[in-house]
Amino acid sequence: MKDNMKKELCIDTFKAVTQKYNLNGAIVHSDKGSQYTSEAFKQVLANAGVSQSLSGVNHCFDNSRMESFFATLKKELLYRIPTYRMKREEVKTMIFRYVFIYYNQKRIYTSNPDGLSPVMYKQLLEVQLLAA
Repeated sequence: MKDNMKKELCIDTFKAVTQKYNLNGAIVHSDKGSQYTSEAFKQVLANAGVSQSLSGVNHCFDNSRMESFFATLKKELLYRIPTYRMKREEVKTMIFRYVFIYYNQKRIYTSNPDGLSPVMYKQLLEVQLLAA
C-alpha cells in the first residue's frame, strides 16, 4: 500500500507475487488505469510470461469479485474506525490484519458449499487436485 497509484505500485506488487508463484501462462485482469497500461508494467508482465486482459469502459462487472471484496472491507472495517485521525501506518496495519488474519483465515466464504474460509477452501481444492 502506498499513498499514490503510480505504475511502480503495480510493478512492485507483481514482482513480489512472481517471487512466490510461477505465473507463466497466467492472465492478469485490470481496468484501463494509466498504471496498468504503462509500457513498464506491460514489459514486466511479458517478462514473466503473463498476458494482460483489460476491462472495457464502464464494465465494472468483469471485476465484481474485487469490487465486492473492497465493499466488504469498507463496511466491516474502514467505515467503523476514524481513519481520518489515524496515521497511514496504523490504517495499513489494520487492513493487513483484516485481510490476512480475519478475512482469509476465519471469515466464511459464502460461495463454497461447506462455508469454509478462503484459506481452507483453497487447501481443500489443492488436495482434490492432487488426488485427481
